[in-house]
Amino acid sequence: MFTELSTPHLADACLSIGVPVRCAPTSCRPLSTGSACHGRVFPVRHVGSVDVFLEALECAQTGDVLVVDNGGRVDEACVGDLVTLEVKNAGVRGIVIWGLHRDSVELQKIGLPVFSMGTLPAGPQRLDPQSPDCLYWARVGHWVVTAADYVACDDDGVIFLPAAKLSEIVAAATGIADKERRHAELMRTGVSFRQQTRFADYLAAREGHSSLTFRQHLKKVAGAIEE
Repeated sequence: MFTELSTPHLADACLSIGVPVRCAPTSCRPLSTGSACHGRVFPVRHVGSVDVFLEALECAQTGDVLVVDNGGRVDEACVGDLVTLEVKNAGVRGIVIWGLHRDSVELQKIGLPVFSMGTLPAGPQRLDPQSPDCLYWARVGHWVVTAADYVACDDDGVIFLPAAKLSEIVAAATGIADKERRHAELMRTGVSFRQQTRFADYLAAREGHSSLTFRQHLKKVAGAIEE
């Protein structure tokens, strides 16, 4: 159901149906251009040791996406090639890291989608106490996510979606994507976006009603791609 939908489509859909738009910070980027994945969130809070990932994989389901909370640290990499290969072999679709990775060349060969804040050669040099709920929730930037969330990732970034609203979000995103495609097709035939949205009419109407917004105008002409 996500094949034709981008993270911008999903973000616009959240806005249109009144669901909070929860994007990972812009520093969370794909290791390789063209990477994309989506699935149920499997949260993991890293404390300095690889065994928390192995424990997570004992419970994760095929199709999940591992979301790793390393506190946004930039002094250590918490995921490398062996963990990534183990994750791939377990049937997990990808890894999102609120922190850093390493072994970039090996990760590219493995081919599993990995999204992180960047790379660093050094691994952890600490071992903090592991909380009993370390596999129940993870923080990514401002957002706390759990297994009740779904995550979608592509070249534009990472967005978290409430699983309970997923079908509604997908339906809205599909409608938005279809509208955008129709607009683009008309533009390729020479019908400008301004013509399609009757932009000249909007400018004229705004002369008499200075408070009129473009979104209000779009609702009237049924071209509300911003809604």
